[in-house]
Amino acid sequence: MGRVVIDVMPKPEILDPQGKAVVGALPRLGFDLFTSVRQGKRFELEVAGDVTPEVLEQARKAAETLLSNPVIEDVVSVREATEDTAGAQA
Repeated sequence: MGRVVIDVMPKPEILDPQGKAVVGALPRLGFDLFTSVRQGKRFELEVAGDVTPEVLEQARKAAETLLSNPVIEDVVSVREATEDTAGAQA
C-alpha cells in the first residue's frame, strides 16, 4: 500500500489570520526566534498499490480541483510519503 502527501498553503498575498495568531503567541511562550508563520493544510492519500508517476499526477489533479481552493491557495507539494512524512498508520 502506498501513500501520497499533499501540502496546500495560502497564496502569499492572502491574509493568514491563523498564522498571525501563532506568530503572536510564540514569543509569549518563549519561542522568540520566529518572525513569520503561514498555516496550511496537509492531506495523506492511500493507494492500493505502489505510488507511480500516474498516481502522483492524479493526486496533483485532485489537489488542484478538490483539496485546494485555487483562488486563495497553492498546491506546494505532491510527493510519495516516506516514514518521516507519513502520519500515524491505521
